[in-house]
Amino acid sequence: MAEPSQALYKAELIRHAMEVDALKYGSFTLKSGRISPYFFNAGLMCTGPILATLATGYSSTIAQALKDGIFPEFDVLFGPAYKGISFASSAAMALYNQHGISIGFAYDRKEVNTYAEGGKMVGVPVVGKRVVILDDVMTSGKAVRGAIETIRHHGGEVVGCIQALDRLEVGQNGVNSTVKEIEGMIGKGRVISIFTMKDLMIWLESQGLVRELEGLQAYWDQYGLK
Repeated sequence: MAEPSQALYKAELIRHAMEVDALKYGSFTLKSGRISPYFFNAGLMCTGPILATLATGYSSTIAQALKDGIFPEFDVLFGPAYKGISFASSAAMALYNQHGISIGFAYDRKEVNTYAEGGKMVGVPVVGKRVVILDDVMTSGKAVRGAIETIRHHGGEVVGCIQALDRLEVGQNGVNSTVKEIEGMIGKGRVISIFTMKDLMIWLESQGLVRELEGLQAYWDQYGLK
């Protein structure tokens, strides 16, 4: 099976995200209180072509992580409700169609279901299974921490996490990033991304978007992981 090139799906993902305002430039106050020159919301990537590009990014990143031994063999993709549901389902399909890797997917409910099958989890049971979490971008990491807690509560083991975008920022203490904090919970090097702030800056430069690039560069100089 032909595997999409890394440069191609990164560029396509950035372009698609900008087309639907999932990736915007301006002035945005983050949960951390920082004023960011850009904002990413993968929840707005909700058409067939755009979601297919995102799924390719997730599946290709997973396949490479398995090949390189970053992730161990695992059983389930987990998408935290609500945005993560489409991430996990589409990525599981892309993994099979593009890489011949068969993985189940699961997600949680915001509220426990008190009727029919009941419970909080939907999809492949995670008990006794190795699980990889899919996220869009980490700020405080609250969503991922909640997902780790949910999976562990239901008997699963989290062995990796993939975010669409890694902002590559230092944490509030000016040293450790949120990524490093999550890695402290699931294992060193096991939080990876489809693309990073640096990839975004390279793409902006290639497109001649000087003003946007200058804004990101100034932010990187202040908050970027060096």
